[in-house]
Amino acid sequence: MQLRLDDIAIFTRVAELGTLSAVARERDTPVSQVTRSIARLESQCGARLMHRSTHGLSLTDEGDTLLAYGRRLLETADELDGELSGKVGGPSGWVRVSVSLVVAETVIAPSLAALYELYPNLRLDLTADDRMVDLARDGIDIAIRTGEIDHDNFVARQLGHFGRTLVAAPRYLERFGTPKTVADLDGHHLIAYTANPQMNRWPVGAGNKERFYRARGHTRSDNITLTLALVRQGVGIARIMDMLALPLIRRGELVPLLEDQIDSQRVPIHALILQERHRLPKVRACIDHWAGWLSGMQAQQ
Repeated sequence: MQLRLDDIAIFTRVAELGTLSAVARERDTPVSQVTRSIARLESQCGARLMHRSTHGLSLTDEGDTLLAYGRRLLETADELDGELSGKVGGPSGWVRVSVSLVVAETVIAPSLAALYELYPNLRLDLTADDRMVDLARDGIDIAIRTGEIDHDNFVARQLGHFGRTLVAAPRYLERFGTPKTVADLDGHHLIAYTANPQMNRWPVGAGNKERFYRARGHTRSDNITLTLALVRQGVGIARIMDMLALPLIRRGELVPLLEDQIDSQRVPIHALILQERHRLPKVRACIDHWAGWLSGMQAQQ
């Protein structure tokens, strides 16, 4: 069979996304071009690969077989391309990265100029999103996530970690006073986080996994960036990621509170990669760079 690699790539994405039109939009090509690509494959294979109905697309037995082999072909081609281009001009090509907005702003954005200086042929496509994406379906090369991760289906590498600090703006403390004990928090305006209620359980005592102060919130927010803005405006007290809080503390814009009573509770930052993509030079280059960048940030804390 004289199979075209690009036809296999199109077929694989149709199987992952479920519609011809989604693949056409992703590639910025007419649907008719995607249809012709599938038709060429079916002609070469001598079998129908997909059932088309009003309910969508489903693979035939032959389609399932081609999908399994096609993915292996594409992975091998991608690895070969990465190895050859890496030997000639260093890691190159597009890397699609899914990352939370906070990590994107505090780690990824500041590090990109240095990354491009090291590897001028790299190109990054960044998606700032807190949800856990489907790496295969969404075509993501690297997903950067915080917290404990169930990574049975991925290769996971810990890039670093961060803690959380209880903070308030000087204007708030001038008006309402500074809490001296955890019990004093009951009389203060606290900012709670609605997107993940677990973050409102503030651990009392270093390394304590059982005793918490429950922050019910005078004000609530579902966004870390908004929470930080509320704290800076003197609205109340919040527990903020060190990566966001420490630069503001150094400039005197925020004041740390109860550091000896509320545990910073170190949280890991992981890069998640599909098994078949973690060896690609372009992926390894990005992960190594961000691990080094985070190490440098933490050394300054």
